[in-house]
Amino acid sequence: MSSRRLSPEVATQLGLEIKPINREKEAFGNPKYYLSKKQLKKLNKLREGIFNSCDTLDVNTENVKHLWKKTKEESVFIKNPDYVEKIEVEFSTLKDDLIKDLKQYSPKFTKLIRKKDTESYLLVIDPADIHIGKLASGFECGEDYNNQIAVQRVLEGVKGILDKCQGFNIDKILFIGGNDILHIDTPKRTTTSGTFQDTDGMWHSNFLIAKKLYVDVLELLITVADVHFDFNPSNHDYTNGFFLAQVIETYFKNCSNITFDCSISHRKGFKYFNNLIGTTHGDGAKMQDLPLLIATEYPKEWASTKHRYVYTHHVHHKVSKDYIGLTVESLRSPSGTDSWHHRNGFEHAPKAIEGFLHHKTQGQIARITHIF
Repeated sequence: MSSRRLSPEVATQLGLEIKPINREKEAFGNPKYYLSKKQLKKLNKLREGIFNSCDTLDVNTENVKHLWKKTKEESVFIKNPDYVEKIEVEFSTLKDDLIKDLKQYSPKFTKLIRKKDTESYLLVIDPADIHIGKLASGFECGEDYNNQIAVQRVLEGVKGILDKCQGFNIDKILFIGGNDILHIDTPKRTTTSGTFQDTDGMWHSNFLIAKKLYVDVLELLITVADVHFDFNPSNHDYTNGFFLAQVIETYFKNCSNITFDCSISHRKGFKYFNNLIGTTHGDGAKMQDLPLLIATEYPKEWASTKHRYVYTHHVHHKVSKDYIGLTVESLRSPSGTDSWHHRNGFEHAPKAIEGFLHHKTQGQIARITHIF
């Protein structure tokens, strides 16, 4: 290694002559010096001599990366140009061995045949507790909720579930309606039992908003697969919810791709091959009583199926439990938190619309959740 720049002090110690690069800069107190070719040659010989002195010191020059010789007369730092890092040697050896190995042996692979999924599935879509007409103020509750937000979330959630199911061959859709689709049941802005509610809009306009929402959703779903509509009566809109379900059934009376069960019965059952799927709002019978109730009310379906479920609503949060012969699972809601729920601390559960995939023989194989 060589350098043409050297400080005056070191040059003097080595007996070398140096000259400033720019004398104008020297006048301003910032001189830079250089060695002439002759002096540089002299310096290199000096370095070589110092490095060769390693022999007298019994030092292997191949393992010396650099040498710094300090005496009273001189201080010289020298790099060994022949030194090679050990890691470089190892990498070079590894590379050569690897290339040699790849040339000698190249395995043959049998082409893998991908098995296509020819199975078909039932998709359960259950937008639970939408509460069209509910009013929540972000000023009090930390979030806003109104008719417009309710409709946007349902449409977004249903489309989101369909997008997430594109890899599955769906041959049937079970759509669960009712379950507090409307927030109030009387012109006095109360639920069926008379509990006053904070509302957005008039009762009649809310009814028409819910009607259009159900029509839009069902028209979307029939483009994917045939649909069965189950209606669950509920505590907020026991009468208006029932009327709404009858209107929807009448609207699609000439559509052969939709079937309906809009009776006032509080528990519904639907059979899909080896699956029995029950639904109920969840404000009536206790969870632990549902297995025996479903077995009694749907005895043929119970006897001919192995995988049995009941999807409940009402509580706006997730609860799931296995009972003997049946699994009960409550669903989340997309609706916001109103004043009463905020005041009593019933809030902060994930807001979502959920769906479930059921295999013909293996039961529920997947839960699809669209969270807001």
